[in-house]
Amino acid sequence: MRSTKTIHVISAHAEGEVGDIIVGGVTPPPGDSIWEQSRWIARDQTLRNFVLNEPRGGVFRHVNLLVPPKHPEADAAFIIMEPEDTPPMSGSNSICVSTVLLDSGILPMHEPVTEITLEAPGGLVRVRAECRNGKAERIFVRNLPSFADKLDAKLEVEGLGTLTVDTAYGGDSFVIVDATSLGFSLKPDEAHDIATLGVRITNAANAALGFHHPENPDWKHFSFCLFAGAVEHTADGLRAGAAVAIQPGKVDRSPTGTALSARMAVLHARGQMTQEDSLTAVSVIGSTFTGRIVGTTEVGGRPAVLPEISGRAWITGTHQHMLDPSDPWPGGYKLSDTWGAR
Repeated sequence: MRSTKTIHVISAHAEGEVGDIIVGGVTPPPGDSIWEQSRWIARDQTLRNFVLNEPRGGVFRHVNLLVPPKHPEADAAFIIMEPEDTPPMSGSNSICVSTVLLDSGILPMHEPVTEITLEAPGGLVRVRAECRNGKAERIFVRNLPSFADKLDAKLEVEGLGTLTVDTAYGGDSFVIVDATSLGFSLKPDEAHDIATLGVRITNAANAALGFHHPENPDWKHFSFCLFAGAVEHTADGLRAGAAVAIQPGKVDRSPTGTALSARMAVLHARGQMTQEDSLTAVSVIGSTFTGRIVGTTEVGGRPAVLPEISGRAWITGTHQHMLDPSDPWPGGYKLSDTWGAR
């Protein structure tokens, strides 16, 4: 087999959302910090195109690159590549990365609990893994500080009229809409409509409301639209449906860890969630992440919460992505039937 490059990947999913991990064949990108390295990957596009575009990738795929950490407290570092973004943090991807690091033996596993520190582009995240029989069964991630941005903002969306939305940051940036008021019960057969409408709402929010992270001037857009289900009070804590539309037009199969963090920040800002509560988010396929608030802080002078999210991930296979020197599409391709209008 002829190949001018060979990239070694361990594939995984967290509660249904694909999060592959590049474990070899790629040198660390230039940059003095993980954030700078992630910006280089975002600008250069070569690696993103190779692993995310067809025929190796697809709109359903996220890929994480393991790199040596920069922070002395970190055990490993990772750069997240989503279909259209190279973000500061991702809950499902951090759960996939943690699971792969432990289940594959890259980092040592200690039963019944292993504690590691990961360095995401947006900062350090502390991980606690419940382990049994050589398997990391549940991953707990202390996410980046999360905050409500705008509450009850008015947003004009063509074809929908004026919506009342919240905006927030949970390691990534969200516009949050009430699912029920838009006619959604957050079931699998609604996924296409949620995806296409969510992208329209995200684009409208970027044009009309704008987002600016107070401590990261590079992050100045909304990435996602969260369709938030009603919060129910159960014997096990708070519970709500969640469906996140991801650019260019897909629905997260998991409940989205950064969305859960963002929603907890909004609920806390409204006085509807305290550190005594837990919130379980349920995805369109019925998978769950559970979150709780472990403390409060400030981000750029505004109130913020310290969220912890938990979920499960499983390894699905190993792959070697190659490039034949005669392949006429070395960077792959995207078509609007799956990637949306471009």
